Amino acid sequence: MKTTTNLLNRVGESVGRYRWVICSLLFFATTINYLDRAVIGLLKETLTADLHWTESDYGNIIVCFQLAYALSLLFVGRVIDWVGTKLGYGLSLAVWSMAAVLHGFATGTAGFAIARALLGVGESGNFPAANKTVAEWFPQKERALATGLYNSGAMIGAIVAPLLVPWIAIHWGWQWAFILTGAVGFVWLIFWALLYHDPASHKRLSRAEYDYIRTGLTPAELAARAVTGAAAPVTAETAAADAEAADEGSAQENKQHVTWGQLLRRRQTWAFVVGKFMTDPVWWFFLFWLPAFLEAQYGLKGMQVSLPLIVVYALSSIGSIGGGWLPKLFIDRGMGAGRARKRSMLLYALLPLLVLFAQAAGDVNMWYAILIISIACAAHCAFAANLFATVSDMFPKRAVATVTGIGGMGGAVGGILIAKLAGGLFDHYKALGDITVGYGIMFIICATAYIISWGVMQWLAPNFRRVEKL
Repeated sequence: MKTTTNLLNRVGESVGRYRWVICSLLFFATTINYLDRAVIGLLKETLTADLHWTESDYGNIIVCFQLAYALSLLFVGRVIDWVGTKLGYGLSLAVWSMAAVLHGFATGTAGFAIARALLGVGESGNFPAANKTVAEWFPQKERALATGLYNSGAMIGAIVAPLLVPWIAIHWGWQWAFILTGAVGFVWLIFWALLYHDPASHKRLSRAEYDYIRTGLTPAELAARAVTGAAAPVTAETAAADAEAADEGSAQENKQHVTWGQLLRRRQTWAFVVGKFMTDPVWWFFLFWLPAFLEAQYGLKGMQVSLPLIVVYALSSIGSIGGGWLPKLFIDRGMGAGRARKRSMLLYALLPLLVLFAQAAGDVNMWYAILIISIACAAHCAFAANLFATVSDMFPKRAVATVTGIGGMGGAVGGILIAKLAGGLFDHYKALGDITVGYGIMFIICATAYIISWGVMQWLAPNFRRVEKL
């Protein structure tokens, strides 16, 4: 009775918005992550000329990053689940910022390979930590939207990079492009230390917002439910919140760490791994080779590449945010979270098929190809936002970072394979005098990856059903 009275007294209380402050920290961290990651792609031609790299040398350096990234992801999620979000995220960003700066002191292929590997170790923590933060700070119906918002930081980083990096390289040298972009991460660490704490003990988080994060219900909705004594869920969102709360179990159980063996026996884990393995390499390919494609296909050089890249990543950021909005709309209209996620991801998986026509359209006008690639990248970001959200849909919070890391490793392995394939293909067709054929083959792979991934994921985990109690 006392609980009901307290809820009634808070009926007029508004849900706060501090969770979006936390989301903004994730956004800026992801922006820095992709800014640091994109520098080498933008300076590829300069570095190739200065350091006498072949296409395979460049591909091998990318593989060093991907291999370190993949191996680290197997462990970093588990470490973050163990030490906590605040410390885990802070350490990750400190390591990758230091590694980004070290690129500026490399003098050859080996030096870049070492710096790139260390960058992979540090950057592996970004998405497991960010995904765990979203699971802790947002109700289920808002998680894809929050994920889309912070993931749009990747596109902002990719937009800022072609504006900033070539300018720094031209005026101060390529070394300073790495040093200055890497140093930005240390500024972020100050804000993270000041603003982030666990939501259960955060002094700036209201009780109403804390309850909303846990249940997805406003104070008025919680009071109505208490007054009516509703034992059964009244909405799809309430049902999802109840199921999630039941899976979380007791406080003592939540302190127990989930083992790899427990997770690898779940089909839901493999659904996420397949999704990352099939789709992450597409993004890696465009991130690392799109500037080179624009030069090979259309003769763009230096700052000429900047505007097309800005268009691609600006539209991608819209896709990232919109990708989280659509399933939220479905859930608000009463659809179950799994079905809403499934339907949204199918739509996003179909759009990249347009890439099959990119080169033919580009023969008519370069901007047609750029528009098609932009749509595909936007669809990737929308798909990825929901793919990340499926982890917290299917698993308890104490396993989110670990599962994200396992899946991330799958994505990184896919990235290694596509880097080796692309490097070999481009060397082969460059020797034959027509590298554009190599790009055509890669575009077929990129176009079909999402629909194949969606089909396999649905076979492994229909409607992203939540796991039995771990």
